[in-house]
Amino acid sequence: MPTHDPAILRLGAAVRKRRKLLGLTQEAVARAAGCGPVFVYNLERGKPSLRLDKLLGILRVLGMDIAVTLREHESDAPAS
Repeated sequence: MPTHDPAILRLGAAVRKRRKLLGLTQEAVARAAGCGPVFVYNLERGKPSLRLDKLLGILRVLGMDIAVTLREHESDAPAS
């Protein structure tokens, strides 16, 4: 089983938490976002390769957004 990136796992957990807070099923979110329920399932479980357009559609349905922040330390940056 592939190792998942902690950031992707946090994103998936946040999506699942928000969906449940709103009382929505994965199927309902998928239908409203125009994607399949398997995509929502994979997102919530931290699948490392997801389509950005579908991700943004789900976030829009859930009233969420993505914020990008710069890392504090040079050692956090990927190697060149």
